[in-house]
Amino acid sequence: MIEEIRIRDLGVISESTLPLGPGLSVVSGETGAGKTMVVTAVGLLLGNRADAGSVRNGAKSASAEATLTLPKGHPALLRAVEAGADIDEFDGGAQLILARTVSADGRSRAHVGGRSAPIGVLNELGEALVAVHGQSDQIRLKNPSAQRAALDKFAAEANKGFAAKLATYRSVFERWRAVQAELAELRSASRERLREADSLTTALAEIDAVAPLSAEDELLKAQAVKLGNVEELRKATLGAHEALSAADYGDGVDAAGLVDTAKRLVESVADADEELTQTTKRLSEVGYLLADIARDLASYATSLDTDGPGRLAEVEDRRGELAVLVRKYAPSIDEVIEWADAARVRLSELSDDSGRIESLEAEELAALAELGVLAAEVTAMRRKAADKLAKAVSDELKALAMPDAKLVIEINTADRSIHGEDDIAFLLAPHAGASPRPLGKGASGGELSRVMLALEVVLAAVDPVPTFVFDEVDSGVGGKAAVEIGRRLAMLAEHVQVLVVTHLPQVAAFADQHILVTKSSVSKNSTGITTSNVRLLTYEERVVELARMLAGQEDSATAQAHAKELLAQAVRPQR
Repeated sequence: MIEEIRIRDLGVISESTLPLGPGLSVVSGETGAGKTMVVTAVGLLLGNRADAGSVRNGAKSASAEATLTLPKGHPALLRAVEAGADIDEFDGGAQLILARTVSADGRSRAHVGGRSAPIGVLNELGEALVAVHGQSDQIRLKNPSAQRAALDKFAAEANKGFAAKLATYRSVFERWRAVQAELAELRSASRERLREADSLTTALAEIDAVAPLSAEDELLKAQAVKLGNVEELRKATLGAHEALSAADYGDGVDAAGLVDTAKRLVESVADADEELTQTTKRLSEVGYLLADIARDLASYATSLDTDGPGRLAEVEDRRGELAVLVRKYAPSIDEVIEWADAARVRLSELSDDSGRIESLEAEELAALAELGVLAAEVTAMRRKAADKLAKAVSDELKALAMPDAKLVIEINTADRSIHGEDDIAFLLAPHAGASPRPLGKGASGGELSRVMLALEVVLAAVDPVPTFVFDEVDSGVGGKAAVEIGRRLAMLAEHVQVLVVTHLPQVAAFADQHILVTKSSVSKNSTGITTSNVRLLTYEERVVELARMLAGQEDSATAQAHAKELLAQAVRPQR
């Protein structure tokens, strides 16, 4: 709710603070005192268009600021945080400050939570925070989407199965729309997909013809190096073999012979010292190892005789084939193989287009049939709820000095959407015999405010916003009708905060807080500037103000007695 509104240099108000609380707050004052500036200030805070003419004469700018308290998690708080606002949190809630400044040259600035923000952010926040009903600002429940949303919330309260039915419809609708989108993509991209399939088929045929193996390029590279150095390898390995085991190498002594000689010498004296027995064993092991190495070198040298120039040519040809694949498809053979595996999956998808299209077409028809049944059920539920809502609002209008007025809720067939197949319109027949017309047409500002009040009273429990502002809701009425208006404003205030600008004492008597706007001074010079003050009234001050509103004679004992009687009879609901 709004805790307070601070106004500076707006219209005739120089600087004032409106302390608001829960329940019903009324604003009263003499004509010209500046009561409507309260509504103007709220409008600025909701992002309404700024008018340089609203800046007080002689001032450079006007400003409006509001402090709001909201429960944690409220959508307006989340949006404010997105806009960079600083939020003061406390147990169970948070405080948000909105501000708007209008300069005398028409420029305007907005602040949300102490941070500069686009005017549009105020507008977004306002939709979730405040509903204004006045002569020119019947902003709530006038557009079709808001009317549909209000009816659906009322229907959900009246019929516990409605919300589930609508949710099922929306789920099927989303599935149907997804199927349509996939079908459209498949059909529109069929030529491109065919070209992609041909390209993949050609590429895979080329890769399959070569049939590369994992890491084959690196293996062939190693073979090519080996085959290019066969003579050097043969010469080195044969020399090493001779060094190990050929008696004609060098001076006729080979490594194997020397080790054997050493073993026999140590072995001949091993009986004299057991420690040499282990040395003999180790020398034997070295001899066996040298023999194995010599045999391996001989075998390796012999194998080189089979790897001639013909084999080198084969390797180089194979490397050339692999190089073509690497140049075309990926940086290495392993990556070429991976690309080919992915291409086969994609080709399978592309080749399955016709079957997929048939499957999707069948799914589309099934979803359409289900949507038709669900939409009809949703429409039937809406019609029942619309009749109940229209009757309840029409009954309220009778008590609000509009005895022959009727609210009519039309539900016509519309193009299928996420919301169903209904076009919903709230229409008003303000007088007997009058044709129902859209809200806002064919009714005065005061009548329209009363229609909105009737709607809000009926919808208060199911479709509330935290704060409602009414201006001219009591225009053109008095007596018993005025009492009923006050009573219904109090009923609405059971659920939400309500702020009303009024000139009727019967309405003001129901207030939880009564705020008075007074002319405090009138300049005597040629500018003729009027300054107004705003203050919260005590019980005694309310009696005086109601007496003024009743008879224009605030000092009259009779008028004050009548005022006290009004206050006593204005039974306000307990919150």
